[in-house]
Amino acid sequence: MTQAEPSGASVAGVRLRVLSYNVHGQRDDVAALAATVREAEPDVVIVQEGPRRFRWRHKTGALADALGLVVGGGGLPSLGNLVLTSLRVRVRRTWHRQFPLTPGRHMRGAIFAECAVGSATIAPFVVAGSHLGTDPTERPGQAELLKRELSELDLPVVLGADLNENSGGAAWRTIADGLTDAAVAAGRADARTFPCVDPRDRIDALFVDPRIVVTGYDVVDTPQTRRASDHFPVLADLLLPAHDPATGKA
Repeated sequence: MTQAEPSGASVAGVRLRVLSYNVHGQRDDVAALAATVREAEPDVVIVQEGPRRFRWRHKTGALADALGLVVGGGGLPSLGNLVLTSLRVRVRRTWHRQFPLTPGRHMRGAIFAECAVGSATIAPFVVAGSHLGTDPTERPGQAELLKRELSELDLPVVLGADLNENSGGAAWRTIADGLTDAAVAAGRADARTFPCVDPRDRIDALFVDPRIVVTGYDVVDTPQTRRASDHFPVLADLLLPAHDPATGKA
């Protein structure tokens, strides 16, 4: 994994490993998918294209169990976006947003989970996940709605998303504004995430609040991940900010 230098940020805090992964509806090699995630040993997994239809609760639980994690939130209400966690992370509350449906398209949405890890000296944070549309005419509006939700949060944010466009696109610029692109912070903006058979695009991203330090980043490209999904997983090591008991903020 590429290590990123803090560059002036405080190193006080606690480490958190986050994986963002479009699992392609588990239509590929599920054993390879499970092995990939287990080997990464993440604290949080942000899933796109998770269960969202018939028996979605059962399927979500089964997916979490296969990955060695527990369900934090998401599923049908967030339209297939999930937050899964290790037992190290406590989920305090969750909520979701659904974006307006464009006729003839898939309905899209987002999951938000307020989480905590470690002692009371570590600030709580919000994990968010989303999967924007493939239609370039609807994607900027979805990005605006997602950004509005993120902008209302006081807590540090970790966002994992399949943006369905490369950096420089209108939706990408909207989401990235004011956040740290983990790939850029680690000098890995050239690492492509899709499609696995011929990687040519970076459409899967991890963004973090500027108060969070990116200490490592990787796009996991292995024979195993090429069997597991049509997207590569994005993995980042983060350092969460310390908590100020007087203000309740990071």
